[in-house]
Amino acid sequence: MSVSKRQEVVVITGAGAGLGRATAREFARRGAHLGLISRDETRLAAVKSEAEALGARVVTVAADVADAAQIEAAADRIESELGPLDIWVNDAMTTVFSPLHAMTAEEFKRVTEVTYLGNVNGTMAALKRMRPRDHGTIVQVGSALAYRPVPLQTAYCGAKHAIKGYTEGLRCELLNEGSRVHVTIVEMPGLNTPQFDWCRSHLSHRARPVAPVYQPEVGARAIYWAAHHRRRQLYVGIPSVLTIWGNKLMPGLMDRYLARNAVSGQQTATREDPDRADNLWQPVPGDKGAHGRFNRESHASSAQLWAATHRREIGLVAGAAVVLGAVLGSTGRARRRRVSRR
Repeated sequence: MSVSKRQEVVVITGAGAGLGRATAREFARRGAHLGLISRDETRLAAVKSEAEALGARVVTVAADVADAAQIEAAADRIESELGPLDIWVNDAMTTVFSPLHAMTAEEFKRVTEVTYLGNVNGTMAALKRMRPRDHGTIVQVGSALAYRPVPLQTAYCGAKHAIKGYTEGLRCELLNEGSRVHVTIVEMPGLNTPQFDWCRSHLSHRARPVAPVYQPEVGARAIYWAAHHRRRQLYVGIPSVLTIWGNKLMPGLMDRYLARNAVSGQQTATREDPDRADNLWQPVPGDKGAHGRFNRESHASSAQLWAATHRREIGLVAGAAVVLGAVLGSTGRARRRRVSRR
């Protein structure tokens, strides 16, 4: 009699909207059971309904990732209802679009607590359960901005840079232990999510992602792939590759380029409403789904991501092409020698 395989249990923070929402749907359609964490009950109910329609068992927990006790309690509840954790995806974030001089210390601290320390809290909760079992994968949702910060998002860029730093130290600790717990970072490009309509902004015009823009489903597929392959990091989209390597090779040139282009490049022609609600301290009411207002310009796929996740196949094809070229070349040379002898 065959023994059925246990379905994997996946926790996703920031699951109520945007990339987290798209990631929940990606794992649900692949047969996972989901523990979904977000601050807003309405959005959690919506994503739960979507995931259950795709066949998943779902536990939702309304919690603020900046509060370690809340995240620990959420992990306990999810495991008690779904079983041992296999994958933990740290996706929750917030930002303030603003020059540094126009921000308050409280705003900068809050972005750091949610985006950076929220990630740390999730990782600690996951490790507490995964290390004793010597099993599990933690997926850090990173950003190309961790390598090449841009103006107007200093707090967010600093938080993503910090995630990169502590994750690399943690990876060394796990290797030293001989642990089979795996930690990976997925470096995202600009995504078409609702954050640009509800993150706090001190800008004169409405915020937008740095172009080119990708749909959140592209990022969700990358997260799913990274969660099931032991790659230390995965770049998403050619802009991430160019940004990261451009900063490694020409940091001064990148400074000047972004100084000229990234301030206007992160704003639309429409003026911002200074009185609109934002989600820095409390969630903005209403279900916004996964997509923002940039559908028309957003790419639904990435050739770079396909290549990055199919390196073995590309290597085999390239190797076969080299062998075929060598064979054809040898055959051609042999034919020419026979002809010359006649």
